[in-house]
Order: sequence, then structure tokens, then C-alpha cells
Amino acid sequence: MTIKTKITGVLAGAAITLSAGAALAEYPEKPVNFIVPWPPGDLEDVLTRMIAEDFQKEYGVAAAVVNKPGGGGGPFPGAIEVAQAPADGYTIGSFVIGVPVLGHQIDIAPLTPAKFDPLGIFLTYPFVIATSGDAPYSSMDELADYAKENDVALGHFGDVLTPTQVTKALAVNKGFGWGSDAAFDALDCNTLASGDADVINTTLQLILPCLDDVKVLVSITDERIPLVPDAPTIGEVDDSLNIALWNGLFVHKDTPQEVREKIISVAEKTVMGERAQKVAEETGALVYWQGADDSAGRIAQDIDTVARIGALLE
Repeated sequence: MTIKTKITGVLAGAAITLSAGAALAEYPEKPVNFIVPWPPGDLEDVLTRMIAEDFQKEYGVAAAVVNKPGGGGGPFPGAIEVAQAPADGYTIGSFVIGVPVLGHQIDIAPLTPAKFDPLGIFLTYPFVIATSGDAPYSSMDELADYAKENDVALGHFGDVLTPTQVTKALAVNKGFGWGSDAAFDALDCNTLASGDADVINTTLQLILPCLDDVKVLVSITDERIPLVPDAPTIGEVDDSLNIALWNGLFVHKDTPQEVREKIISVAEKTVMGERAQKVAEETGALVYWQGADDSAGRIAQDIDTVARIGALLE
């Protein structure tokens, strides 16, 4: 090899390296979509829109939230879109626990094997197990004793939801069965006042108007909810069922680290900012930033917990 050939090769390699670096440094250079696989309006949608707005301000490119609802228990069309998009950070998933924990385990082909890495988890929904203020029980142990002799009707949002599964598994571990259970479109103050259900598995914001007339027996969260600080978490009541319904940002596993860091830097600042924390104060939601490594560890633990719950409910 001649000296000229060697120099040419070195210069070409340097050019490729600089070109790759420049390409990464340019991210984002076109519109970015945050995919929410649920209809607009709920907490994950509100907070993801805040992240998208701040992303647009920070980097000067359009950033939109795209709602892709459908398949509450799979096949998660919004998640499939993220899985099939190029791994370049321009299609970001805003997913609840069911997508990364269950999507590839229930053999949804485009999500199997696992396609996503977490950038961070930022929301725990304020799910609670609640009953009317005049109910003859004020804790899960007292409810268990009462339900062994009396029929207690449970209202929930559907069997596929993690909080419903936890509530039913807790009954098994406490040694009682629900007299009946049913899914409702709305679970609020009226549900309890009308007697449609004796105990409801709902989100705290739906019962805030009548909170003084309601007993919150358990919060299905990983930390106590500040608005009901006396209510124990599910982990305090039964450590084997310590799980919550959360939401986080995810990207395809092949997404470059430099791209991930740019998304994370905005998202973390947004959720810890005043606007997002006000949502937490008003709804009882837990809004925070759990980094990528800790989020991955949490997902691994949740997979084990979901398997344990499934075995209890077989």
C-alpha cells in the first residue's frame, strides 16, 4: 500500500466519522411524533403533550402527539407503529405498563421479541380501592372479614387493566371472593352513592368531589398519594402484589444513545416542572422522572409480579 493510499484511507475514514457525528448532532431535523395508544384527554395524553410542546420549543422542530387507540389488551396498534418505524428517534412511544410488560409475552408478532427500551417512566396513575364512608369496613383486612360472610360487589374498568388484576389477586391472598364484579364506563361518587357497587377500583380524581364521604382502603401505587396520605399502598398491604399502572417514554432498541439523551433532557425537565407538578397536585397522580436503567429494572420486576398475579387468578 502506498503512502498516498494510506492517507486517502485515513481521510475517508475521518470524513465518515465526522459525517456520522454531524448527522447525530442534527437530531432532530424534522417533525417528531409521540405515539399515545389511547384516546386523547387522560393523564398520559396531557403530560405527553406538555413534553411535545417543550421539545418543539427546545429544538425548533414540530413535535406532535398522535393518538392511536385500540386493543386495550392487545394488539396495541400505536405500539406496533413505534416498533415498525425507523430507530431514529422520530417516532417515540408513550406507553402504559401493558405494552412493554405484556406486548411481547402474548405473542403480538410485531412486538416479539421485546422491541423497546425505556427512556424513563414519568407517571403513576392514582388508582385506588375505595368504598363509601358508611361501609362497615375501613381496611382491606376488615373488608376481607366482612366479605367472608356477606356479598360485596366490586366495580372496575375492565379485567385487562393492571389495577383490576391486582384488586382480584389481593382478594385471593386475603382469603375472600367478591360476591360479584362488573366493568363500568364511569366509577365515581355516583357509583357508590347509588349502590351500583360496594367497592370500586377507580382513579382518585374521579372521587375527589366526594372524598370526605369515601374511604380509600388502598392505593395501587408505589408511593402513598399525597391527597390521601393515610391510605396504604398495595405494597404495604401485600408486598407480593407491589405494582402500579404507570406510563413512560419508549424508543426502538436500536435508537442511538445521543438521540435518546436529547429526548430525555426535555422530558425530565418537563415532568419535574411547574405545569406537570400542578397536574399531580390536582389529580393525585404521581408525576416524576425515573431514569432509563431504573425503569428497565422496574419493568423486569413488574414482569415477575404480573406472572405471579396471573397464577393466582388462574
